[in-house]
Amino acid sequence: MGRTSTRARRLTARLMSARSGPDARFGVRLLTTVVVTALVSVPFALALVLVESQWAPLHRLDQGAAERLHSAALAHPAWVRVLDFLTHVVWGPLTMRLLVAALVVWLLVRGAVRLALWAAVTAAGGGLLGLLVKNAVERARPHLPEPVAQAPGFSFPSGHAMTAMTSCAVLLLALLPLVPRAWRPVAWGLAVVSVVGVGYTRVALGVHWVSDVVGGWLLGLAVVTATTLAFEAWRSDVGRSRTTPAQGLEPELVADHPEPPAGVSERP
Repeated sequence: MGRTSTRARRLTARLMSARSGPDARFGVRLLTTVVVTALVSVPFALALVLVESQWAPLHRLDQGAAERLHSAALAHPAWVRVLDFLTHVVWGPLTMRLLVAALVVWLLVRGAVRLALWAAVTAAGGGLLGLLVKNAVERARPHLPEPVAQAPGFSFPSGHAMTAMTSCAVLLLALLPLVPRAWRPVAWGLAVVSVVGVGYTRVALGVHWVSDVVGGWLLGLAVVTATTLAFEAWRSDVGRSRTTPAQGLEPELVADHPEPPAGVSERP
């Protein structure tokens, strides 16, 4: 009887150890990632439902904003040229993607392979998801008298807004450890101005509704949340401490790679 009891205790101890082992911890982190991503995706899902159901208050908001901004654009042709330059050159998707691509190459050169992979997956995955949602919803763009700009494709969510959100988040979270603490509010401010600014240009030029822009922001935020939590799970697996958005994704980037020797890279 004593031997049986001892064996039972040993078996129980082994089971408890297995439950608290690496696989169990990974399962908890995976569940946390799924739950948090789902919660962050709720606002986008709500926006999608309201757009698809053509909710009257949202329609009035979209229509009113479009008409007011369109009237202002017709009255100020020079301002239209500024908006067009900002939306296509300064904050355009091509510019944002080139910046992220340059970041990925730079991270690879410094040996930060996993951070480079996170940046590439976030940017590419976000762009693909936005395109899939846009073609699934098939929302028409605004039709305004005397349009000051044209854009191809469907309207919801705004690809410019989503690309700005994901790209600015990638650049900010990856490079923040290299920014002196005193200048970090400036970096955050530039990111916010870029994201909000490109959204404004799309509505002011009459090629998107307000809800298209908000939908792009929300979907981009959900994508960044999901990939960032996955990156944090990897950090935990390799024994690195958790970070906060104020620190950036990999604070060790400065200490780990001050001047990497040629040919040396981080193990994937």
